[in-house]
Amino acid sequence: MPARPSAQRKPAPKTREELLEEHAAARRRRNAAPLGGEAFKDAVVEVERIEVEIARLERAMDPPRV
Repeated sequence: MPARPSAQRKPAPKTREELLEEHAAARRRRNAAPLGGEAFKDAVVEVERIEVEIARLERAMDPPRV
């Protein structure tokens, strides 16, 4: 099953601050979308992807932010 176009991976921003801004925008899209709709599902996947990327960056920090 191919991924939906909006759920396909985009190049991730390089900084934690950029990711936090992207995360806030994805949460706003999720919160504005009808529950269970395609836009909602796409935004949920985007929020998850961003959270994983933030965690990856934070673990790589010296010292880690975990």
